[in-house]
Amino acid sequence: MSYFLVVLAIGVLGAAAWAGVGISRGAKKGGAGVVLDGLDQPVASLPPVLLPATVVPSDLDSIRFGVGLRGYRMDQVDQVLDELREHLALRDAEVTRLTGLLADGQAVAQGKA
Repeated sequence: MSYFLVVLAIGVLGAAAWAGVGISRGAKKGGAGVVLDGLDQPVASLPPVLLPATVVPSDLDSIRFGVGLRGYRMDQVDQVLDELREHLALRDAEVTRLTGLLADGQAVAQGKA
């Protein structure tokens, strides 16, 4: 019985090695369907996550990401974070501009008084 298992294991290892050589030859020849850099990103089954032009905190409560193999879809999360970064940068620039206008208005008011 143990002799049979050893022969079977050698046969399985030989078949795996033979299949590996065939795949590597196909890759060298430009074989179709061979993935060299790991797994491809799965095709999104949900529409992209979009934020409105003006983001309010309640918009974040309604965001739903697609679930992938190891959690949420990283491409969707990265997209939302990039959009939020842009919105926050614009909001910070507007706050800075308005603070400057307020300071200028107060300086003018104190100069007249």
